[in-house]
Amino acid sequence: MLLFVEGKAMTRRTLKMGLGNWVDGDRFWGREDDLAIFISRITDGAHQSLIAQRRMGKTSLMKETARRLEDQYLCLFVDLQKCSAAPDAVVQFGLAVRPYQSLWKRFRSVFSNAFEGFRDSVDSVNLGEIGISLRADFASQWRQKGDQLLEMLAASETPVLLLVDEAPILVNRILKGSDYQITSQRRQDADLFLSWIRDNAVRHQGKIRMVLSGSIGLEPILRQGRLSATLNNFEPFELQPWDEDTASGCLEALAAEYNLRFEEGVPDEMVKMLGCCIPHHVQMFFRHAHDWCRRHGQSAISRQDVKTIYRNEMLSIRGHAELTHYEERLKLVLGDELLPTALELLTETAVVGSLTSEATGMICAAYEFESSSAAEARRQILDVLEHDGYLEQKRKRYRFVSKLLRDWWKTRHGFGYIRTSKRGA
Repeated sequence: MLLFVEGKAMTRRTLKMGLGNWVDGDRFWGREDDLAIFISRITDGAHQSLIAQRRMGKTSLMKETARRLEDQYLCLFVDLQKCSAAPDAVVQFGLAVRPYQSLWKRFRSVFSNAFEGFRDSVDSVNLGEIGISLRADFASQWRQKGDQLLEMLAASETPVLLLVDEAPILVNRILKGSDYQITSQRRQDADLFLSWIRDNAVRHQGKIRMVLSGSIGLEPILRQGRLSATLNNFEPFELQPWDEDTASGCLEALAAEYNLRFEEGVPDEMVKMLGCCIPHHVQMFFRHAHDWCRRHGQSAISRQDVKTIYRNEMLSIRGHAELTHYEERLKLVLGDELLPTALELLTETAVVGSLTSEATGMICAAYEFESSSAAEARRQILDVLEHDGYLEQKRKRYRFVSKLLRDWWKTRHGFGYIRTSKRGA
């Protein structure tokens, strides 16, 4: 697509929708400065903990980093989302080497016992079956096996970049189990796993770079288990929301790709309504606008259309399907005991517009907590809500970071809710 400015033809950038999936290459948008800093730290040999709100593009940043550094590093992407114990993680570390034939051959040689049961060629066996065999072999000696694996990686002529996604989910499961209770044994197990990561990061400094990331915050989990010092050799890297210009540019590029015309001021209006330019939410808004235009036979969107789409699409049942993960992830961190209190605190904030210390105290006092005092429960909940990007504190009050999330939460939970200021009146 060409634009003409002062008689000169200029190429207008377009962008395809990538909602719901990680993106790289031509679909990677608006993170060049972040990417440059992130890569420079890797080049300097740093281990990093990637911190961001949900849907901020952490996985995309790691995937694009791997794409750009594939000629300089052996980039291994490890997803721990389905893991429930330390041996599972070591297995996933091992399976990540399969795309590199020389490493895979060496891995099979070092851990030959785990491959003895396969009659057919191992290359024809799916990763799930191999994982089961490795899990059985690693179960009782996962630290020793993990050390062997990382020593093998460190011996590679090409330095290794380990990009570990959903590490906090695994740590949370180790620490709390299925009943979300922290016991001394579980704390010891979590400490053992985290210490193993830290020790190997130190041992192989310069040969292996590690990045830990996830869709729930690691720091609040470590604080809950009194384990904050276990990963103090990992530098935090915070991924912020897009600024307004980047978000507007994304909307305009999407519109150019799909031949959709925005009337004057529409991109800015969309950004204003979101209130916080989380990349996923920006793309979500455009997708609803695109679908709405197709259903109504339109090729242009006005500011009034935007308001209608926001109210009827973004905050509707269709929008709820996109945003329910905000509730689901809270249970992972807080468990059944603290979750109801957190939901009420968020509802109070959504309905009133802000959350005061008086309202917080009243809400927390209405619940009974078996494993902590009301004050400790309050601290833990607000710590998670603030760290994971639900709320931010300004002038001694908490408010939603995202206007979209506030409006959605109010629509979903606000009906019939009695704000604390009117209780007992």
